[in-house]
Amino acid sequence: MRLINIGFGSLVSAQRLVAVVSPDSAPIKRMAQEARDRGLLIDATYGRRTQAVLIMDNDHLVLSALSPEIIAGRLEGEEPGGREEEP
Repeated sequence: MRLINIGFGSLVSAQRLVAVVSPDSAPIKRMAQEARDRGLLIDATYGRRTQAVLIMDNDHLVLSALSPEIIAGRLEGEEPGGREEEP
C-alpha cells in the first residue's frame, strides 16, 4: 500500500484516491457539505485554508491545505523543489 502525505503528517492511500480537485467551484462545495452532513468528510487542514479536496473511492472526501499541484507531484513521487520522497 502506497501512502501519500497530504500535509501536517496526514496520509491517504494512493490506491483509494480517485481525484484531487480545487474546492472553489459550487459543485465541489456542495459535495463537501453533503459529505459533512453524512459524516463522510475528513478535515486534514489543521485549521488552514482548504486548497484541495481529495475524492476517495469509498465516498469519503478529504480536505487538505496543500494545493492539488503539490499533491499531484507527491503522487508522482516528487517533492516540491525537485526532491524525491524517501520510500
